[in-house]
Amino acid sequence: MTPEVKTAGDGWARATTAMGEAMTRALAKPVGIGATRAYDPLAIASAMAEFGASYTPAKLFDLQMDAAKQWGEFWRNAFAPNDAPRERPRDRRFSAPEWESDPWFRGIRDAYLLASAQLKRLVQQGEGDPKGKAMVGFLLDQWVNALSPANFPHLNPQVIERTVATGGANLAHGFANLLEDVASGRGLVTRRTDPDAFRKGETIAATPGQVVFQNELFQLVQYTPTTADVAAEPLLYVPPLVNRFYMIDLVPKSSLVKWLVDQGRTVFVISWVNPTDAHRGKGVEDYVLDGIVAALAVVRERTGAKPDLFAFCLGGTLVAIALAWLAAQGRGGEVNSATLIGSMVDFADMRDWSAFVHEAHLDALDDHLAAQGYIDSVELQRLFAAMRANDLIWSSVVSHYLLDAPAPPSDLLYWFEDGARIPAAFLTSYNRKLLFENALTKPAGFEVRGQPIDLAAIETPILSIALKDDHVSAWSAVYDGAKLLRAEFLLGGSGHNAGVINPPAANKHGFWTNDARPDTAKEWLETATRNEGSWWPWWDAWLSAKGGGERVPAREITDGIEPAPGSYAKAS
Repeated sequence: MTPEVKTAGDGWARATTAMGEAMTRALAKPVGIGATRAYDPLAIASAMAEFGASYTPAKLFDLQMDAAKQWGEFWRNAFAPNDAPRERPRDRRFSAPEWESDPWFRGIRDAYLLASAQLKRLVQQGEGDPKGKAMVGFLLDQWVNALSPANFPHLNPQVIERTVATGGANLAHGFANLLEDVASGRGLVTRRTDPDAFRKGETIAATPGQVVFQNELFQLVQYTPTTADVAAEPLLYVPPLVNRFYMIDLVPKSSLVKWLVDQGRTVFVISWVNPTDAHRGKGVEDYVLDGIVAALAVVRERTGAKPDLFAFCLGGTLVAIALAWLAAQGRGGEVNSATLIGSMVDFADMRDWSAFVHEAHLDALDDHLAAQGYIDSVELQRLFAAMRANDLIWSSVVSHYLLDAPAPPSDLLYWFEDGARIPAAFLTSYNRKLLFENALTKPAGFEVRGQPIDLAAIETPILSIALKDDHVSAWSAVYDGAKLLRAEFLLGGSGHNAGVINPPAANKHGFWTNDARPDTAKEWLETATRNEGSWWPWWDAWLSAKGGGERVPAREITDGIEPAPGSYAKAS
C-alpha cells in the first residue's frame, strides 16, 4: 500500500467530517432565487433549439449513413489481431499502456473517440448563427469530456489497479477529497497542485527587485541588475488583468524576467492591484492611461531612455490601445518598440470563446457585475478551466478523486490558480466594444477619454508573437491582428501559457519565422521556416536590432518602496 493512502476507514471518517462542513457552509450561504448569473440560460436553450431546427431529414440521413459506415469499419478493426498496426491517438487521457495493449480497454477508448468525433462533426456541419453554434459546441464538449471512460473508476485501468492494491482506500479518500472541495465553496477541484510547494518572493516570483512606484491601479517593479552594463532601452512588461504578473517570473530556471536581466536588460513590470468594489468604475481607459501610460512615464524618468514594451494576452490589447492613444497625442516617439504575445486586436475569430460574446449573455453579465462590482477570480477560473476541461478539470478529478494521488508541485498551475478580479466598468466596456463590436478594427471605433483610437496611426515598431496551440488567442486570429498593426510576426510552439515560458535551456517547442506577409495565416505557415528551441534568444536579438546599440552602466535601485514581487502581487 502506498504511504499516502492509509485505510478505507480513515477515508470514510474524513468524508463524514467533510460532509458536515459542506452542509454547514450551504446552510450559512444558501443560493438565493434572485442571485444573478454571468450568463443567460434562455439564450443557451434558444441556441440549442435553433441548431436542432437547422437540420433537414435528408441531411441527418446522410450523416447517419456515414456514421454507420464508420461503425462498420470500427467493428472490423476490433477483431483484428492484437499486433495489427494501429494509429495510437495522441490523447493524454489514455496514456496508460493498457488502453492500447488490452483489447477490452482499447475497444472502449476507440468507441468513445469515434462517437465523440461524430457528434462534433454533427455540430460543425450545422447551420445558423455562429455564436449560437459556438454555444452548442461548447455544451457538447463539456458533455463529451465528462463521459470519457477515463473518468469512471470501473473503466479506467489505472484506477482499477489502484483500487485492488489499496483495498478501495483510494476511493474512500477520494470521496473525502471531493467533499472537502465542495466544503471550500469554490466549485472547483481545489488541489490541482500542491498549494504549499511555493512561496511568493522566495521560491516563485523570486527574482530580486524593488517596487519603485505605486498608485491605486498598479505597483511598478524594477529588477536588480546582474550584469555590469545594460542595454540603454529598458523593458516594461504589461500583464493581463486575469492573473498576477509573475507568469514571466516562475521558478528561477523558467523565469523570463531572470533570463532577461541576465542578458543585460533593465526590466520593469506592472503588477495590477486585485480590484475590490471600490474599483468598480475603473474602465479600459483608466488602465490604459493611469496604468500603462503612467508606468511609461516613470520608466522614462528613472532611466532617461525610451522603453521597449512587451505584453501578454489582454495586456497586449491594452498596449495597442495605449500606442494608438500616444500616437494621437503626438507622443508616439515615447516608446521604442512593442512586443505583443498571444494578444488579439481583431476579435472577428474568437473560436469557442464566441459562445460567451452573445448579447443576451452580455446583458446578464452586466446585471451580475452591477450587483457585485467585479467579476470574481473564481468565476474566471471556472470559465478558463471549462475551456480546457480535460487538462484543468477531468485530469484532476481522476488523480484527486479516483486515484487519491498527491497534488504535484507545479509553478504554472500555482500561478494559474492565483487569479485576480476584473472591475465591472472594465469588463463591460471590453466585452461590449472590443469583443462584441470589434471596435479596434474600425478607425475611431473606440475612444479613450474622448480621444478616438486608430490603430493605423501607430508608428512604433511592433512584433506580434502567436502560439501555435493557443486555445485562448487562436494564432491565426493573432496573425490577422498583426496585419492590422503592420507588425512583424513570429509563431511559437505550444499553448497560451506554456508557449511563453520556454527557456532556451529546455530546448523545447520550436518556432516559425517568415519575412513574407501573405493574406492568410495558412499561407504564412506554408512558407515559414521552422527553428528549433526557444524564441527568447531570437526576440532578444530583435530588441537589440530595434535599439540604438548603446550600453550604459547597470541601473542600481536605491529608492525601493518594498521588495519584489510587492504587496499587490501578494494580496488576496
